[in-house]
Amino acid sequence: MKRILLILIMLAGLSGAALAETIQTTVNGMVCAFCATGIEKTFRKQPEVATVHVDLHKKTVTITTKPGKTLSDAEIKEVVTYSGYTMGKIVRTK
Repeated sequence: MKRILLILIMLAGLSGAALAETIQTTVNGMVCAFCATGIEKTFRKQPEVATVHVDLHKKTVTITTKPGKTLSDAEIKEVVTYSGYTMGKIVRTK
């Protein structure tokens, strides 16, 4: 019985660490569908990224990472800068 309880406690701890993360950032200078598509394609190439949604009207990019993976603020800034834009704040949720 103690063994089963220990296994359940370990699994509960691991399940929290393996959650996907949702990251949203604003992108300054994104003004057209071509801009949005370029940023989306660049983020999709990142191995940590599961999904990307670009909202052109709100000028935001929402990224969902693969379970247990994350992108640092520096990595996000690098992708946005590489695409030719600047970024605003980053908001993370789990």
